[in-house]
Amino acid sequence: MSRDAFSHVETWVFDLDNTLYPPEARLFDQIEVRMTAWVARVLGVDEAEANRVRTDYWARYGTTLAGLMREHGVDPAPYLEDVHDITLDHLVSDAALVEAISRLPGRKIVYTNGSEPYARRVLAARGLAPLFDAVYGVEHAGFLPKPERAAFDAIIALDGFVPSRAAMFEDDPRNLAEPHGLGMMTVHVAPLPAPASHIHHHTADLAAFLAALA
Repeated sequence: MSRDAFSHVETWVFDLDNTLYPPEARLFDQIEVRMTAWVARVLGVDEAEANRVRTDYWARYGTTLAGLMREHGVDPAPYLEDVHDITLDHLVSDAALVEAISRLPGRKIVYTNGSEPYARRVLAARGLAPLFDAVYGVEHAGFLPKPERAAFDAIIALDGFVPSRAAMFEDDPRNLAEPHGLGMMTVHVAPLPAPASHIHHHTADLAAFLAALA
């Protein structure tokens, strides 16, 4: 990876979950438990069926919420508040990541399929909150989730950044396809690579990767 490959980047776009904190934190374990309980309660099904619905909607619609909205007309606000009501006590500040992000030139934003309030809680727990110029949740895309093109279009229009002068960092490979198509530099952040034509770079250590660009 050459730092010259990122010399054109003016806007750095970061996913949140399993990107700005390590997968070992396992926040999604908590979220998935709450999702399953919410689906079971609202749809009146048992835990096994709720878990099947949750995973099926995630695979088909990008998020469980998107499936619930399309299939059942669910109000997203109570769902987002409930499923993100988790403990962040075990998250710690990451000095190396703070330093690496702070040294990036240009604007830094977060774009997550979670909600903005949840994202801001996580950023605060990681010591990253002061570094970002904007934080966008799924609500800012009209509750359309990544990987839908319309979701990215909505965030780009809202923020005003130029895709061809931006980079996207994301743990889910499918969420990098549209950014690549829009002309963004794409970086897959995960323990293991997922080679694909729409992924320019992979890293298992975001802080080290960014530090090499500064």
